[in-house]
Amino acid sequence: MAKREEWSSRQGFILATIGSAVGLGNIWRFSYVTGENGGAAFLLAYLFFVAIVGLPIVIAELAIGRRGQGDATSAFISIAPRSGWAAPGLIGVAASFLVLTFYAVISGWALKYFAGAGTGVLWQAASADAGGYFQRFVANPGEPIIWQATVLAVTMLVVVGGVQRGIERLNRILMPALALIMAGLAVYSLLQAGSSKGVAFLFTPRWELLLRPDIYLAAMGQAFFSLGVGMAVFITYGSYLPKSFRLPTMAIMIIAGDILIAILAGLLIFPAVFAHGLDPKAGAELVFITLPQIFLAMPAGKIVGTIFFGLLVAAAVTSMVSLLEVPVAYLMHRFGLRRWPATVWTGAIAFLLGLPSAMSYGLLKNIKWRDHQILDNVDYVVSNFFLPTGAIMIALFVGWRWNRPDAIAQANLGDGITANLWIWSLRVGAPVLMAVVLARSFFA
Repeated sequence: MAKREEWSSRQGFILATIGSAVGLGNIWRFSYVTGENGGAAFLLAYLFFVAIVGLPIVIAELAIGRRGQGDATSAFISIAPRSGWAAPGLIGVAASFLVLTFYAVISGWALKYFAGAGTGVLWQAASADAGGYFQRFVANPGEPIIWQATVLAVTMLVVVGGVQRGIERLNRILMPALALIMAGLAVYSLLQAGSSKGVAFLFTPRWELLLRPDIYLAAMGQAFFSLGVGMAVFITYGSYLPKSFRLPTMAIMIIAGDILIAILAGLLIFPAVFAHGLDPKAGAELVFITLPQIFLAMPAGKIVGTIFFGLLVAAAVTSMVSLLEVPVAYLMHRFGLRRWPATVWTGAIAFLLGLPSAMSYGLLKNIKWRDHQILDNVDYVVSNFFLPTGAIMIALFVGWRWNRPDAIAQANLGDGITANLWIWSLRVGAPVLMAVVLARSFFA
């Protein structure tokens, strides 16, 4: 049996794992979900779920992966043979794959806008009718599919390169560049006249909004979608970890990086939105309709806008790489496929299953559920059902089924108060919180 691939360094692993978390969820999704849910109140709920639920489960997933040294399902079987606990891994693989199907569509939108910004076509259209430009594009029967296929092909090329030469190499270049560009754009946005209203929207809570249950559902869905909890990404990436790497510090750095990019995205978008008197509740179209109008009104806005959409594409690709790697690793380990055919098959099927999402605003626009299009509903179901269910099962597995000394040892937590807090957060705290919010989602 061939030697299992490993990360070449702690830095490479941390950058790759932050890259898996940082993506459209931090920029496109975070901005519109925050805008729809009251700004700072939502941010507080989001940070709560990331810290109280996300961090313990990230450590748990990494520990499972490193201990199992296989794909997301075999890791559970290795730890608890003949126990029937492969289900969380299967849910994670399915969730990662389903997210990939519609994530590629939105990433294709970002690539289309980057190309349009670079050629000037976007700015000509936005000056006349930004909303019409977007609607004509997504309603086109073929164009969204072309961009979806293009971004998937790029992702497949990276994954075919393997852990060190593909995934790690890409993130070593893109993640530092992405953080620096985001910080620069955020500073630029904050210098706009009237930007203080956007800062207040993001950081001054309206406390009464915290009484709304739907904010917590949205915050948990965003935390899980952004981090990738429940998608088996951390289990898969953890399986490539050498035993010498210590998990808690790396998990904290990963989560801190993810939060930082989300807040930078908020500081980039909301000050600009308020400075130009636009609506932060613009929804999923905030990035693709509202922002181009803002960039046009800014000094050097066309340059800033082109950089922004390039950044959005880079963030999307780093996340798509991790989403593709999960099912690819599953096929390689479970069925003995080599990396390239596993990647090609997975990418091709993801493309085909993503076609309804690509056509959900065009040929299939009349197919709706809850008054939403196909793409929105796939996002809703995965974020609010698949991910919490998988995360609850992972928490219960580590908290109750896995041998306690072995779990703590694999997580590098010693045997003191930190280890006890981690175990009991997985046994009771995280599952109860997630179950309450999940139950609420059935009545949303």
